[in-house]
Amino acid sequence: MNHSEKKSLEFVHKHRRKFYAVGILILFFVMSITSEAVYDSFKPDTVASEYSESEDTSSCNVLGINLHGDLYTYVPESNDDELMSNKDVVGSEEIMGSLETAENDENIKAVIVEVDSLGGYPVAGEEVANAIKASTKPVVAFIRQSGTSAAYWAITTADQIFASKNSDVGSIGVTTSYLENVSKNEKEGLKYVQLSAGKYKDAGSPDKSLTDEEKALIIRDLKIVHENFIQDVSTNRNIPIEKIRAIADGSSILGARAKELGLIDSIGGYAEVKNYIEEKIGEKPEVCW
Repeated sequence: MNHSEKKSLEFVHKHRRKFYAVGILILFFVMSITSEAVYDSFKPDTVASEYSESEDTSSCNVLGINLHGDLYTYVPESNDDELMSNKDVVGSEEIMGSLETAENDENIKAVIVEVDSLGGYPVAGEEVANAIKASTKPVVAFIRQSGTSAAYWAITTADQIFASKNSDVGSIGVTTSYLENVSKNEKEGLKYVQLSAGKYKDAGSPDKSLTDEEKALIIRDLKIVHENFIQDVSTNRNIPIEKIRAIADGSSILGARAKELGLIDSIGGYAEVKNYIEEKIGEKPEVCW
């Protein structure tokens, strides 16, 4: 990387949390304490073999789609810069493309969306939810460890949602919290030079403190997105909105409680999902991932 490219990347990092440039990130409330490598080591061999990608999809009647990791609207084709490196990410446009493929393939009778995600961007969640809603074929969501925040928003329109009794579900809240670098910069002899047109253009930069007015603006929009999230869950899951508001505190709940509240439909794993689909389509499901 030459000097110019390095400075450009530093500029992107410095401004990546700007309020108007970045948007609002759906709350990641409960973090998984198990690494992907450890988690995979406990995956049953029978399940792992079924999850492997099939080279021949001509005999498939069910399409499997993975919603794993942080949910963005898109993922750059070259996912090797510092903004995305070492991250498990998925783009809503990729999921929407897969749903469209299923819709246009007469051999595909149903879709499984496997979810293991703590969330991401609200627009990404909304886009996936709308695409699932538009599907004329049964779409079944299957939450493994986590289906929270934007990832939960994304599957609220599924025909059926399965989860383990131990899955993390919900987390209906929003945040755009960040680390402020002002004190650190002062210790290192760095000074923030503000050169911007527009009173709030630098609002949210980690290198300057938020004013009360700037904070009020950000909180205003957080509340708007939070209300949108609540309304969509209420509508998509057919649950009275006041019941959703009562639990929309940003916390996640375990699968068993989520079923009691109507956030999911059934407790079960991959086998139960396949049994459900077999009943829906009237034939043994052959899933391609």
